[in-house]
Amino acid sequence: MTPFIPSLNTASGPVPTPSGSRQGSCTLVGAGPGDPELLTLKAVKAIAQASVLLVDDLVHPDVLNYASPTARIVHVGKRGGCKSTPQRFIEKLMVQAVQEGERVVRLKGGDPLFFGRSGEELASLRAAGIEAEVINGITSGLMAATSLGAPLTHRDHAHGVLFMTGHAAPGQQETDWGQLARTAHTAQLTLVIYMGMKCARHIQQGLLEGLPASTPVAVVQSVSLPTQRQALGTLGQLVDTLEAGQFASPAIIMVGDVLQASHMLQQCGDAPFHAHAIPQPPFPAQAVG
Repeated sequence: MTPFIPSLNTASGPVPTPSGSRQGSCTLVGAGPGDPELLTLKAVKAIAQASVLLVDDLVHPDVLNYASPTARIVHVGKRGGCKSTPQRFIEKLMVQAVQEGERVVRLKGGDPLFFGRSGEELASLRAAGIEAEVINGITSGLMAATSLGAPLTHRDHAHGVLFMTGHAAPGQQETDWGQLARTAHTAQLTLVIYMGMKCARHIQQGLLEGLPASTPVAVVQSVSLPTQRQALGTLGQLVDTLEAGQFASPAIIMVGDVLQASHMLQQCGDAPFHAHAIPQPPFPAQAVG
């Protein structure tokens, strides 16, 4: 099936922005969890009209098919545990390009406001007198639950959801996973953990201080991509399963009784963790005219 490609014709049209010819602008755009068809229409329009795109490492390459052929694309890879472009350098590039009259799109995986350091970038832009627009994207934690056929909240199982990072910034206090687990157990909350693979053993040990070992857990790697894999089971099995299945980043860890509503967990019954791959057709490579 041919994907719907929105018309991008507007009164102003794409902006070729020769330096100094007009006021520049900056938009922080969420590229979603991977699948380019999960982009919002507003995101596609912003990408097509950009003269400069600063692109994170987790943005799927096919998303750039929506960019203008004349746009300058700068890859500013940022991924936990890997060599990354310094954050301050990215912020400097953003400000400089806007001041030169460019229409800048800062393209981020997932949603810009979920663990994407957008707060720092917005602050740098405002300090330079630049007000940026933010276009939200589908965050991978939400898409991970969708791919499992599970909700994040449920009247019987979860009254709320906590989105957590799996590691603290250098010099910051680590998350008290035991206290968090006790709160989640008392308040019936679903935990959605980003960037938790490297510290999975520490996270598991802490969560077991406040949650039963039988608490349902899921891990979803490469959410929404043709290479997506997932495992379902219990908190007590988590680390052993990650190691046995050779799971790696980028991945989401979900913890909570709400996973009892997952159709995949119901299919597994009382069996131990199972790793599954979801076959999906390749993304169509289409440009926007």
